Amino acid sequence: MLVTEKVVFDRDLIPEDLYIPPDALIVILKAFTGPLDLLLYLIRRQNLDILDIPIAEVTKQYVAYIDMMTTMRLELAGDYLVMSATLAQIKSSMLLPRPPEQADEEEDPRAELVRRLLEYEAFKNAAGELDQLPRMERDVFPIHATYDENLVKAAPAPVEMRELLLALSDVLDRVRLVKDYEVSAEPVSIDKHMEYVLNKIQSSSDYLSFREFLGEAESRELVVVTFLAILELVKEGHIVLVQHEQYAPIFVGAVTTTK
Repeated sequence: MLVTEKVVFDRDLIPEDLYIPPDALIVILKAFTGPLDLLLYLIRRQNLDILDIPIAEVTKQYVAYIDMMTTMRLELAGDYLVMSATLAQIKSSMLLPRPPEQADEEEDPRAELVRRLLEYEAFKNAAGELDQLPRMERDVFPIHATYDENLVKAAPAPVEMRELLLALSDVLDRVRLVKDYEVSAEPVSIDKHMEYVLNKIQSSSDYLSFREFLGEAESRELVVVTFLAILELVKEGHIVLVQHEQYAPIFVGAVTTTK
């Protein structure tokens, strides 16, 4: 609801031949949310004691605002008219004479109105404080960032050579327990084995266990060659070795691997 107040001009400063439309003297002062808001505004504007409201003066001002809005053809909500009637009733109750013996026993006619005003003011102040807080999509805007999961998983500290040698020793011990069998002696090329290792790692959508990868070799020679091929691929930046904590399993994956 819009409440207005007329602006008074000094007639001596206005040229006689200057035409001012009547509506031009109307200035919108404030938008009130209801009759309690208007009543609280009238009280606070004059620094009146809300616990001891001069009901006659406040009622006069309130009715004047209502009459002004009616004159300006502003639609009034029923609540404003109800409040006007309530103020008139309180004013009448306070003007009626009461027997001295009942003066101290009867409740102040303003008590309920004061309670409602204090309650409304408390909620209004709380709402104002909440409105000052940062609000999503008004003061704060969410930021959505994309990231490479492979880089996140490679964040742990680089695997130490000692850890790699321990894994190699474990695999060699397991190969030694396997029953020996004769195979034709063929020279093993590290370069060719690097290609085999890289293709196998790149074809996997996940990281592979370093120990299991070495354990697939059928002989001690292949274990060593596989180990050297992995080290060379790491050196060239084609694959990465990941270990989340000390003595934890070591995993190997391609640089472009994503889970």
